[in-house]
Amino acid sequence: MTSRVIPVAPFTLTVFGATGDLARRKLIPALFHRDLDGQIPEDATIIGVSRRALSDDQFRAFARQALTDHIPASELEGPEVDRFLARLSYVAADADADGGWPELAQRVGAFPEHIPVYYLATAPHLFGPICERLGKYGLAEKGRVVIEKPIGKDLKSAVALNQQIGRIFPEDRVYRIDHYLGKETVQNLMALRFANALFEPLWNNAHIDHVQITVAEALGVEERAGYYDTAGAMRDMVQNHILQLLCLVAMEPPASLDADAVRDEKLKVLRALKPIDDQNMAAVTVRGQYRAGASAGGAVPGYLDELGSSTSSTETFVAVKAEVENWRWAGVPFYLRTGKRLASRVSEIVVGFKPVPHSVFDANVGTIESNRLVIRLQPDEGVKLWLMIKDPGPGGIRLTHVPLDMSFAKAFKVRNPDAYERLILDVVRGNQTLFMRRDEVEAAWKWVDPILEAWRNAKEPPRPYTAGTWGPSAAIALIERDGRTWLEDGA
Repeated sequence: MTSRVIPVAPFTLTVFGATGDLARRKLIPALFHRDLDGQIPEDATIIGVSRRALSDDQFRAFARQALTDHIPASELEGPEVDRFLARLSYVAADADADGGWPELAQRVGAFPEHIPVYYLATAPHLFGPICERLGKYGLAEKGRVVIEKPIGKDLKSAVALNQQIGRIFPEDRVYRIDHYLGKETVQNLMALRFANALFEPLWNNAHIDHVQITVAEALGVEERAGYYDTAGAMRDMVQNHILQLLCLVAMEPPASLDADAVRDEKLKVLRALKPIDDQNMAAVTVRGQYRAGASAGGAVPGYLDELGSSTSSTETFVAVKAEVENWRWAGVPFYLRTGKRLASRVSEIVVGFKPVPHSVFDANVGTIESNRLVIRLQPDEGVKLWLMIKDPGPGGIRLTHVPLDMSFAKAFKVRNPDAYERLILDVVRGNQTLFMRRDEVEAAWKWVDPILEAWRNAKEPPRPYTAGTWGPSAAIALIERDGRTWLEDGA
């Protein structure tokens, strides 16, 4: 099976934080895979930047080890590895000082015809200083800058950061990356809605009962404990990943797939979210924190143990009942859930349809369950449509609930590219569709900030839950009060 691939112009990609965890686990493997598939132009070049003093050869050795650790050995047997590593060079520079920046300017300036891309895989407090030095050393003039989350810790800090970046880079050259939007299944959500006559006529409150969005992680905070304790699940996951998924489910059909047409519709959803504050916070939100328990067949510590502290009010679990106050979604709850140390690692969207209005079958045929569409983001990306059918065999009609199941790996028999592979090359192509616009980020914070404030005002600690479970019992009560239940693992 072949696909049409949009060609990529020659580029110079500068990765700040090039010896960090994100570069090692995601960026270097993603770039190698695109090179392996022939999607990186022959004269494209990649410059690693961090404070650590390394030679070009030492950085290439670091990159080779990253490939060995994160890519199957069968893909590393040919000459493509050396070809990829030959693209790499390294400059030691500090975001807070001028050392190394003249050399970086010289390296980037050696390729005046290339598209300059600057990927900021660094701590968030360095985003602004790096952008300012890119401007100071004449590197921003045609450059595109990629910003990782978190973008601020609240609305005020997000606005300040956006203004700081905006003084150097215009909005059409700022790429606020959310890797969830690069996942194959997320983009297939748009294809399901807008390329099939089957779904869009039913995509409203007349036919949909509720929507569930779950982003569950089996791992704890581990080495991220220091950062995580300043953020928590609401800032780390809900404000960005989960709200972006909600927007794609709930948005109106855009006039086209032009970047601003899509982002205009997502912005409307964020602005239509029903406010949550001191008045209704207790009824529609649950926050939790994991205690010691069991995961993957072994004992695991609690959050406070990993943090090395006796107390913390940071939430590692959040459940929210959100509502989109417009004509399409009035009365349809969106149940959002995310957490660390849950029963399994799974990210999925469940669209639950309303039950049939009247059953023509006898009572002994079995329970007629509602149809639902399950969009699995990870692991095993795919789509399931649950339907009622007759159980095969004689003796009358017996109904059973079964899925039409499409696993991408089985259906297409190709390697499923990592989200970063798509997103990095989208930056080079100048396609901002899968990146967050400034007003989107700020609208999300406008909804999240009052929730965080209400939690602070309540002065209640997060509810404890045992590691390896699905969170606090209050999260179950949140949805079961409405006569519904959480659906795990596409069930």
